[in-house]
This record gives sequence, structure tokens and C-alpha cells, in this order.
Amino acid sequence: MTGMGSVFRVLAATAATLLAVTAAAPAPAAQAKPEPKAPRDFVALRTVDPTIIQEMRYPTGHDFMGVPVDGYRQPLCILTRPAAEALHRAQVRLLAQGYSLKVYDCYRPQRAVDHFVRWAKDLDDETMKSEFYPQVDKTRLFADGYIAEKSGHSRGSTLDLTLVRLPAMPTRPYRPGEKLVPCYAPQADRFPDNSVDMGTGFDCFDTLSHTDDPRIQGVQRTNRQFLKKTLTDVGFVNLAEEWWHYTFKPELFPDTYFDFPVARRSVAGH
Repeated sequence: MTGMGSVFRVLAATAATLLAVTAAAPAPAAQAKPEPKAPRDFVALRTVDPTIIQEMRYPTGHDFMGVPVDGYRQPLCILTRPAAEALHRAQVRLLAQGYSLKVYDCYRPQRAVDHFVRWAKDLDDETMKSEFYPQVDKTRLFADGYIAEKSGHSRGSTLDLTLVRLPAMPTRPYRPGEKLVPCYAPQADRFPDNSVDMGTGFDCFDTLSHTDDPRIQGVQRTNRQFLKKTLTDVGFVNLAEEWWHYTFKPELFPDTYFDFPVARRSVAGH
């Protein structure tokens, strides 16, 4: 029994040593969760039509929040392929008439929408109010429909866009801290944009942005209707509250809200 007792004592000591070593060893580094990629039905618009002008606003500080939006890694328009191909058909018609489409926003990840919601709940942050929502109390953004917890953009067939008369002049970059002018001011006074005059700027939180608002007349109304007819003819449907907002129908993903980042890698090889 004495010999067996020695064996047990040695085994116990060895086990204790192994436990101590294991406890002292650093835990393996946590693996970063891989970013989701887009389904193959999504494409970068440039691969379908490189002539459409892209002035993507949300990767910049010139938006209604005043900061780049979560999820926008590159200034890139991503859409479902049917929406991109329909946009190409519209562009072909417009180029023959001396115009080009210009997109401001296309697919929008859910994390960007979540960023909008967090900002809207922060009532103290009104950095860009003077330009984008001068007449709207920030407490009303949800009730009035300007901000929502889900967006059709996240389904991939919705985009925001305008018209540019060719040849297109460059639009100067926004300078953080510059004096802000209301988005419904005369075109010559508000932030410069190389687009035709639509009566308000993009993302103007005001009823004047309603596509058929009766106060918008003359050239501004004609421009809105020209854009609407051109896009309607190829399968897009306008959101009545925003002259710039169109959805291609039928949507490829009518019930899915994606969250892959706006980045070239998300659609690499598509």
C-alpha cells in the first residue's frame, strides 16, 4: 500500500501542476466576427452603368446628422441587379436628351438606420438643423415620418437621386462648420449642387419636398415630373413625400433588411 500511496501522491501533484499552468495561460484572442457580404443579386452600380454620377452623401459629414453614417465604408452605390439595370435603361434615355442621373444614396445597411434612430433620440444634437430641418422640431422626427426604425433602402431596390444637365460641373466639397442655409432656399443661395433645380435640396425635412406639393411650380415642378416620368417608365415608384426617393418594383427582397457594409468587398466578384 505504501508504493501505491506514493504513485497517487505523484499523480495528484502532476494534476495540480497542470491545472495551475492551464489557469495561468492567457485566454485565446477572441475571433473578430466576419462582416456579412451581400447576396450575389447585389451589384455595384458602376459595374452596370459607369456613366451615372455618384455623389454619395452619407460617407461624408454633409448630411442631416453632420457626421459620416455607420456602415458606409466607401462612397459606393450598391443595388440589387434588377434595380441597377432599370436605372441603366433610364440613363440611356436621359443621355440622349442631355441629362444624367445622379445618385445620393442607394442600399443602406441596417446599422446606418440604427445610427439615424440614435441621433433622432438625442434632442441636444441639432448641428445641421439650419440646413436640413429648420422648421421641424426634432421631437417630431419620428411622428412626422422623417426617421423610422426600418428603411426600404436596406432591402436594396430603393435609392435617392436627381438629374444633372450635361456637361456636369463639379460640386464643391462641404466644409465642416460653414454657414448653413435652409434646404428650401432659392437654389443660388443653398448649398451648391450641380443638379437641376428641384425646389429643395436632397434630404430636406419639409413638406416642400413632397413631389407634388402645389407650392412647387414652374421649372422646379417640370424637373420633378421629368425625373418621375423617366423612372416610372422603367419600373420605379416614387415616395410621394420625397421627390428624390424611388423604389424599383417588384422588389427582389421585399421582406429582408440587410446589414452588410457599403464597401467594395461586400460585392466583390458579383
